[in-house]
Amino acid sequence: MKFIDGNMLKQMIISGANNLFNHYPEVDALNVFPVPDGDTGINMNLTISSGAKEVQNRTDTDVYEIAKAFSKGLLMGARGNSGVILSQIFRGFAQALEGAKVISPILLADAFVNGKEVAYKAVMRPVEGTILTVIREASEALKQKVTSSTSIEKAFDILIKEANESLERTPELLPILKEVGVVDSGGAGLLKILEGFNSAIHGKVVEKSMATVTEDQPQQKAGSKIEGDEFGYCTEFILRLPENPTMAGKKFFVEKRFTSVLASHGNSLVVVRDDDIVKVHVHTLMPGNILVYAQQFGEFVKLKIENMSEQHTKLQEENKDPLNSKKEMKEYALISVSVGEGVNKMFEELHVDQIVSGGQTMNPSTEDFVEAIKKCNAKKIFIFPNNSNIIMAASQACDVAPEGVECKVIPTKTIPQGLTGCMMFNPEADFEENEEEMNEAIKNVKSGQVTFAIRDTVIDDVEVKKNQFIALFGKKIVSCDSNKLTVTMKMLDEMIDETSSIITLICGEDASEEEVEELTQMIQEKFDEVDLDVRRGNQPVYSFIIGVD
Repeated sequence: MKFIDGNMLKQMIISGANNLFNHYPEVDALNVFPVPDGDTGINMNLTISSGAKEVQNRTDTDVYEIAKAFSKGLLMGARGNSGVILSQIFRGFAQALEGAKVISPILLADAFVNGKEVAYKAVMRPVEGTILTVIREASEALKQKVTSSTSIEKAFDILIKEANESLERTPELLPILKEVGVVDSGGAGLLKILEGFNSAIHGKVVEKSMATVTEDQPQQKAGSKIEGDEFGYCTEFILRLPENPTMAGKKFFVEKRFTSVLASHGNSLVVVRDDDIVKVHVHTLMPGNILVYAQQFGEFVKLKIENMSEQHTKLQEENKDPLNSKKEMKEYALISVSVGEGVNKMFEELHVDQIVSGGQTMNPSTEDFVEAIKKCNAKKIFIFPNNSNIIMAASQACDVAPEGVECKVIPTKTIPQGLTGCMMFNPEADFEENEEEMNEAIKNVKSGQVTFAIRDTVIDDVEVKKNQFIALFGKKIVSCDSNKLTVTMKMLDEMIDETSSIITLICGEDASEEEVEELTQMIQEKFDEVDLDVRRGNQPVYSFIIGVD
């Protein structure tokens, strides 16, 4: 093959997205830290699925139009750092194709090199041994080896070979990968996409695997229409999981897979698990399909479905673009990422205008932030991502914010930092003064989190056992034990010093009243000179979130 036309590029994109979908659990398993976080595989899968949706039904013959649509879909659907970097790679790829009707082998190499350059520029402090390294080394090798006589098939063979070799070298560049014994997860996700492209080039478009989707989910053929998400039904339910699924005639519940399947059938998704109870909120056009799928794992305790389409006219009036509304725009607004009824309330008490639902278990997309920006109807907006894996998506949303709106991301990496940043907001100060004060304030916040381990490993000489509780002080695992109160106190030993004045203890869904009361007493007895503020956050995943000022 001498050229790639628009139809072939579309098939490559569909094949690449499906190939990553089939392998994203493997990519998730490569995450270094054994915590139940947003996960690289899921984030990249949802990001590229958004891009594939944009080109699925297009009939363009020019490669630039297909690439541009793909780039737009990736941009708006980008989740997590890996998803944002992926969107930037193909943003640069599309830019290099401007005006082109077909892709020659030499243009292919130029496009990937440009994708590499755009991705590197998007990251403030690029780290080698990551997805950036893989795209850099693979694209540069392709650029050096391709000639005018090289076929498209050969060019992709070169690209895949170099990407594979680069991925295998990532542990030598990033010590933490070598310590845990894995390659970079983002690089592995990119390779799966490129392998899907390559499969289409060689005449076989990858289709979604039933094994990944789970046995009873309908398989989605390449080229089929993806379900729309504008209105439909607001579906909420509580599912009780059986103690012994086999005896009850049910399937074993895997939260990450369950969440991913629901995400592919709707939006505005929130899934929270508490022991044998699973709470779900999702907007979908086909609530029956979701209910049938969910019932495979348990029985419904509570169920509510509302037809949002019937409220379409009212919603249009209430939610129309505020920039086109006659309502006067206010000067300032705050947007914060949060999850958990109690944590949401804490931010609302600090006059946050819009809460973007998300966190470790589901990183919000760029589009989620753009919608929140529109709803604020403000000239100047501060965004608090409250998670290091969400900062890039929030920043990307600022870049595509509506005209006339100035947005700034305060790079908060934790809930305590976000709360402190919001406290520092002064509506009487100007935009730059507020930004400076907030950025300075969050530097003085120490943050700790207690969650559970999802696998056995050893990190920083701490032996981690699956299903035990682990305490993280910043990015460091400081303790692992079967008792959540024990690991919490060990973490506080490292967090508290002579300058500490207040401890904020935010208690999660799985923390019982007895545990909170016992922990409160332990903290007050050991750190009697430090004030303690105990709040019920009801956040999932983390038993306790702790801030020390």
